[in-house]
Amino acid sequence: MRIKKYMAPSMSEAMKQIREELGSEAVILSSKAVYTGGFLGLFKKRNIEVMAAIDPVSQPTQPVTKQKEKKLPAKSILENPVAEICEPTLSKPANGADDELLKEIEGLKGMIRNIQIPSNTHYPEKLQQVYEYLIDQEVDAVIRSQIMTELLDKWFSSKEESTEEEIRSWLEASLRKLVEQVPNGQPGLQKKYINIVGPTGVGKTTTLAKVAAETMLKHGKKVAFITTDTYRIAAIDQLKTYAKILNVPIEVAYNLEDFKRATERFSHYDYVFIDTAGRNFRNPQYVKDLGEIIHFTDEMETYLVLSLTSKQRDMDDIYRQFTTIPIKQVIFTKADETSTFGSIFNFIHAHKLGAAYITNGQNVPDDIEKATPSNLMKMVFGAKDYERSS
Repeated sequence: MRIKKYMAPSMSEAMKQIREELGSEAVILSSKAVYTGGFLGLFKKRNIEVMAAIDPVSQPTQPVTKQKEKKLPAKSILENPVAEICEPTLSKPANGADDELLKEIEGLKGMIRNIQIPSNTHYPEKLQQVYEYLIDQEVDAVIRSQIMTELLDKWFSSKEESTEEEIRSWLEASLRKLVEQVPNGQPGLQKKYINIVGPTGVGKTTTLAKVAAETMLKHGKKVAFITTDTYRIAAIDQLKTYAKILNVPIEVAYNLEDFKRATERFSHYDYVFIDTAGRNFRNPQYVKDLGEIIHFTDEMETYLVLSLTSKQRDMDDIYRQFTTIPIKQVIFTKADETSTFGSIFNFIHAHKLGAAYITNGQNVPDDIEKATPSNLMKMVFGAKDYERSS
């Protein structure tokens, strides 16, 4: 069996090379996309690497007369290479010793049926790289389509071939327009009571301490803590440690009466930060329990904390569980633990809810930034010089 590797800018071009050199009886063993070059890690050149094989035994040894020649289907192999190659007409060999060869070919056919041939999206090469970058960042298909439509309009409106810098600026403008549909980047806490909610493990307590420390150190405000997370002793101890470091008072509320007494005690403080229990909020009862401990008033604003390491579907499910509570904005955590940020844009677009902050580490109060459109753009494009919260 003769095996050869081909490299081409598209699958159709690779198939053309294979047919010209190996003939229509060639079998595709594997195919994959490979990338070279690029600009700022974004605009890499995409090629298709294909392994093809031909069995000399299967090639006819006698000339085929014109009358017996089997015509190829009208549909070109370039349009559907897998269908053409997967279903060759094989005659049973006269020699039974060739059974193993038939089994091998049948096995290859099975492999080919499972190969996903890259779809031809018909984008110009540079825009195709943008499209694949959006896929890599797990940007939702609806948003991808919207962005690519805008980029195509600009591409064909340009009199000369656009540079990579220009295409990047188009992409940034499209993403910025998407996030600017709703307010992002907290301009300042608007109400006295700041409530932090979210599922377990997303870093609510650390996030609360970061926002509180920023409010104290940068704005000179007088703050206090209330924790309702009585399910985990470690959570209470963690917030008490932060309270001691920041030299602020803390109260533990086991029920609604405790919570009301704590708010009365802290009535003369500028801000009161409330830490809630991290639990499995797939159960609606846990969200309902919050109302039995926390007295939601007009003087309270609530922030939902979500981890960027979570699945998009889980983020959406968690948000829907909290729809009974007025959520002002979302805080995304663990930006330092992921390299994909499409979920930010997906969430904002789907729920029309802006982001207040993004955290990127455990250090209090340093590892937190306002989720301004500029900071979101810098994050997506890999820049490290985010705007510091001010």
